[in-house]
Amino acid sequence: MSSPELSASASASAHASASDRLSGADALPGRLPALGYGAANVGNLFRALSDEEAWAVLEAAWDAGIRYFDTAPHYGLGLSERRLGAFLQTKSRDEFVVSTKAGRLLRPNPDHEPGGLDTAHDFFVPDDLRREWDFSETGIRASIAESQERLGLDRIDVLYLHDPERNDLDLALAQAYPALEKVRAEGLIGAIGVGSMATDALTRSVREADLDLIMVAGRYTLLEQPAAAEVLPACAEHGTGIVAASVFNSGLLAQPEPQRSGRYEYGQLPEELWGRLVRIAAVCKDHDVPLPAAAIQFPLQSSLVRSVVVGGSRPAQLAQNAEYARLEIPAELWRNLAEEGLTA
Repeated sequence: MSSPELSASASASAHASASDRLSGADALPGRLPALGYGAANVGNLFRALSDEEAWAVLEAAWDAGIRYFDTAPHYGLGLSERRLGAFLQTKSRDEFVVSTKAGRLLRPNPDHEPGGLDTAHDFFVPDDLRREWDFSETGIRASIAESQERLGLDRIDVLYLHDPERNDLDLALAQAYPALEKVRAEGLIGAIGVGSMATDALTRSVREADLDLIMVAGRYTLLEQPAAAEVLPACAEHGTGIVAASVFNSGLLAQPEPQRSGRYEYGQLPEELWGRLVRIAAVCKDHDVPLPAAAIQFPLQSSLVRSVVVGGSRPAQLAQNAEYARLEIPAELWRNLAEEGLTA
């Protein structure tokens, strides 16, 4: 099966034109696939998976044609990287793109007690390690080496600085980004970027560092597009590509019929967003388009967005998401959403 691409010709052509002109594209082993798998779930996010269950999820992603895989040391205190790496070692290295993240080093946790779990970060793994911020060049290089060891791969294609604003964005701009630019110049990393859900941090990072890609988490989705105001214009100005993540808004857009009880980030869905979600779902229904399919394909309507990364903890979810990514969606749907003020 070929890698998933959008069936809508307008989306495919826009995606291709962006890929052709973006800096750092030549450093990747091919054009970044339109659909990627975010591997937090195989790091036991929200619930524990056995090694066999995690393997089945990754196998389903591969069988569905997914060839871009994103992970991080943060995901399951290294478990996601280890499981993903073990799986990808069975594949030809030139057949896939892998990204991971830097900024948090994993070190022994002196407060670990037998049976303790990392549930404070929503990962069901032993908390025998802890995360330590380190934006220095030494720390960035250590993070790369340790990620490569866990992955067991000869190279990392894309390295994102992970949530720098949660530690110190000014320090990241002074130390981490110059270090990333240096390891990219040395050929140690193919492309560099930042992953965050904070639009101000993303905008500053694009404007003040030489980045190839940014991963926008939950801020450019079918439900809400705060990144459209400043992040996208900054990317257009600087030739920086975008990977859209968390496009289901904590699962709100993952079902054909939205649920009022659905979780929104760390709490309940605000009333104004619920009303917006209902209206979006109605437009999708009018066009006989499943809400999750529109959610996956919406970010790719922008020529700046090179890939959409979705998660999943069950094989069937991966197969379904790949089908949604290939579904032909009429251009009229996007026009109607924009005309009703539901999308930017």
